[in-house]
Amino acid sequence: MENLDDVIRLLDLLGVFFNAILGGVLARAHRLDAVGFAVLAILSGLGGGIIRDTLLQAGPPVALTDTWYLLVALVGAGVAFAIRVEGRIWDRAFAPIDALAVGLWATVGAQKALGAGLGPMPAILLGVITAVGGGFTRDVVLRRIPGILGGTPLYATCAFAAALVMVLFSYTDAVTLGSLAATVVGTAFVLLARHRGWMLPPGAGWKPPRPRAPGFRRGRRPMDDAA
Repeated sequence: MENLDDVIRLLDLLGVFFNAILGGVLARAHRLDAVGFAVLAILSGLGGGIIRDTLLQAGPPVALTDTWYLLVALVGAGVAFAIRVEGRIWDRAFAPIDALAVGLWATVGAQKALGAGLGPMPAILLGVITAVGGGFTRDVVLRRIPGILGGTPLYATCAFAAALVMVLFSYTDAVTLGSLAATVVGTAFVLLARHRGWMLPPGAGWKPPRPRAPGFRRGRRPMDDAA
């Protein structure tokens, strides 16, 4: 179990690193300075976990108690600041690590919520928040519509699936197997959504009915009542 925890922590830090680099890539695209790189890297890599731990109120967020998390996020910001990260190598490396981070973060978020005594629905919610909260916060800071709200391959849906698997396994004694299964489901779902270009359909353009003028009746004009 301790070895599994170490592996999960290592993968978690890898997710923080690559998502911090992504924050730095966006900072470069918006021509921000070094402080902007650091802020976007921290939000992108650590935002979801900080929101989760704050909502759980179970002590300080792990991003603040474990020095490695903040350090890795800043290293990612430094890499993106010093090197123009782009091209096929970046695309090939980022996609699987990003998918793994979504599956892992959703699983860990659901685990922590269940461990704090919360029910299945809050656990799934916190699993999703852990996985997508950082990107959501980063996009809001950049004054962009967050990618998870539409127009991009599935992320929140994949995180929901991973958290749901973790919750279902929590009713058995196979918690370790559940962690692995949930991470695999979330990761595979993200990769498949990226490959297939799956996105949720947009709204159908429904508009509320126009309000009627006072005194209006079907088949009669408003002025008829006054007469």
